[in-house]
Amino acid sequence: MELGIGMFGDLGIGAGGKRKDAGEKIREIVAQVKRMDEVGIDVFALGEHHRPDYAVSSPEIVLAAAASVTKNIKLASGVTVLSSAEPVKVYQDFATIDLISDGRAEIFVGRGSFIESFPLFGYSLNDYEALFDEKLDLLLKINAEENVTWHGNLRASMENQTVYPRAKNKGKLPIWRAVGGTPQSVLSAAKLGMPLIVAIIGGMPIQFKNLIDFYKQEYRSAGHPEEEMQIAIHSHTFVSDEKSVIDGYFNNYKSQMDGIGRSRGWAPFTKMQYEGGRGKDGALFIGNSSEVADKIAYMKEIFGITRFIGHMDVGDPADDIMMKSIELFGEKIAPQVR
Repeated sequence: MELGIGMFGDLGIGAGGKRKDAGEKIREIVAQVKRMDEVGIDVFALGEHHRPDYAVSSPEIVLAAAASVTKNIKLASGVTVLSSAEPVKVYQDFATIDLISDGRAEIFVGRGSFIESFPLFGYSLNDYEALFDEKLDLLLKINAEENVTWHGNLRASMENQTVYPRAKNKGKLPIWRAVGGTPQSVLSAAKLGMPLIVAIIGGMPIQFKNLIDFYKQEYRSAGHPEEEMQIAIHSHTFVSDEKSVIDGYFNNYKSQMDGIGRSRGWAPFTKMQYEGGRGKDGALFIGNSSEVADKIAYMKEIFGITRFIGHMDVGDPADDIMMKSIELFGEKIAPQVR
């Protein structure tokens, strides 16, 4: 099983009420990915947002910077909001990262959990589903074929056009389907034979077992090779062997959850929710290295996953404790659960 770390580039609010500088955060991310590579983390995934509380609107550029300072770690979007993106440019950007990194680029495509990109790039939310389906179809065709002829309804058609540059592995990039729990999205991924990554952010992970079993069933029914099936989980994660750090991290986590929740009508995040999520059956992989390793091993057992992505920068924890969390994840947790 592969172990990965995900980030969104959260911008915390300091004591003076001012958000961290985006440039400072992005430089921290690049240094942190370098450390991930040094301690043997398999994958890094970076998300796309267009909001004041996140530093990264263009994961591709940050991943290209990370490619230049790493040797082995795979570099992925986490996720590319494909509905409001241009599939040709998405492929070109990640093919370029793939060439810089000597074959380490991946794309996680999804609808994302925010909608700011739709009005920003001139798309209608009335086309929410159709945009994604059409653009995914085009992206997969570009990935599979060097010369592309394609016809759609919401984007101009392509007639025998070639997309350059091509990725290292015969022009093909690994493209994962990222989902939040919608059966129709899971069914689509299975029928297409796409690797699946499921975001399990709240509640109890066991609640997702039927969904993952459904993917396996439909993947097999579609006739795709069993040995190529890949399933990943993406969950909030933070590691420290110091109880005081884990207790203190509640404030970071609460700050970010409450910031998002205010626009969605959520109640304030509580310490009871935090501790419940950290428990054996909860969806927060936050604790000491033994606790987190045990929970990941449990996910591997019940779901049969091939990859776990620990989303590690919720609430913008300080760089020094982030670095320590990364080191524990790579040096103590990964050897126990692979």
